[in-house]
Amino acid sequence: MSDTATTLPPRPAQEAPRFELKSFLTRYGSWIALALLILVNLAITPNFATWQTLNVNLTQVCAIVIVGVGMTLVIATGGIDLSVGALMAIAGALAPLIFLGKLFPLPSPAIGIALAFVVPVVVTALLGWFNGWLITHLRIQPIIATLVLFIAGRGIAQVFTNGNLQVFNLPEFQFIGLGRILGIPFQAILMAVAVASAAWMLRRTVFGRQILAVGGNERAARLAGIPVASVKQRVYLISGLLSGIAGLIVIARNSAADANLVGLGMELDAIAAVAVGGTLLTGGRATVVGTLVGALIIQLVRYTLLANGVPDAAALVAKAGIIVLAVWLQRQGQR
Repeated sequence: MSDTATTLPPRPAQEAPRFELKSFLTRYGSWIALALLILVNLAITPNFATWQTLNVNLTQVCAIVIVGVGMTLVIATGGIDLSVGALMAIAGALAPLIFLGKLFPLPSPAIGIALAFVVPVVVTALLGWFNGWLITHLRIQPIIATLVLFIAGRGIAQVFTNGNLQVFNLPEFQFIGLGRILGIPFQAILMAVAVASAAWMLRRTVFGRQILAVGGNERAARLAGIPVASVKQRVYLISGLLSGIAGLIVIARNSAADANLVGLGMELDAIAAVAVGGTLLTGGRATVVGTLVGALIIQLVRYTLLANGVPDAAALVAKAGIIVLAVWLQRQGQR
C-alpha cells in the first residue's frame, strides 16, 4: 500500500502595493509645494538666497506659526478658536501699561518688565480657558463660544488703552521681538520651541493621544474614560497662552501697541496654515510640523508675488486658492 501525496492548491500571487497619487499628495503635498516654491524663488526672485530675505520671511511668519500651534491643538479636538487675534490685542495692550507703570506703581523697572511678560500671557491663558468652559459646561458650539471674545476681546483692549496708540522704546522688553541669539532671531527660537514641544506632546504623551481621541470620536472617548471636558479646556488654555506670546512678539517688533490692529485677521491666517499643513479640520488627526510648513507656504506665496511686482490683492486670491486646494486634498484622502 503506497502513501498518497497530498497536493496543496497554489497560493495566489500577492499583488504589489499600488502607488496612489491622491494618498501621496495628501501626505506629502505640503512639503512638495514648499520645495517647489523655494526652487521657483531661487530661479526668478532677485536676492532670494540671502540672509536678509530669510530674516524677513522668518519674522513675518513666527507669530502666525505660534498661534497656529495652538489652533492645531484646538482643531484636533474638533473645535475652532476665533478669539486668537483679540487675545493678541489684549496681551499687546496690557504689556506697555504694566512696564510703563500706567496700570499700577512699580517698585523697580526690572519687575515691571518681568510682569509685562508674565501677566498678559496668564490673562490670555485664562481667557482661553474661559472659551473652553463655555464649550464644555454651557454646551455652546466652539465657533459661537469663541466669537464672544472675538467681538469683545478687542473692545476690552481698546478700553484698557482708551483707543490710543502706545509707543515705547525698551530694549529689554523688545528683545522678544527684535533680539538675536547667535544671529538667530529670538522669536524664531520661540517658534521652534513651540512647534517641537507640541509635536512631542501629540506623539509621546497621554494628553496628546487624548486630544486626538476626543477629536476622532468624542462619545467613544468619553466612554473610554477620557476626561473630555478637561482636555478641551486645557487645549483652549494653551491656545490662549500662545496667542498672548504672539501678541507680545508683535508689539515688541513694532515698538508700539495698537489695540485696533494687533492680531487683526490672525485667526484666519492660523486656520489657513493648519488647513494647508494637513491637519484634519474635522478633528482626530493633527500635524504641528505640517502647520509650520503650511504657514511657510502661505508666507512664501505672498512674498514671491510681492517681490515680483504682483499686487497684494493677488496674493490674497492665491492664499484662498491654496486653502481650497488643501481642503480638497483632505477630502480625497478621507475617501
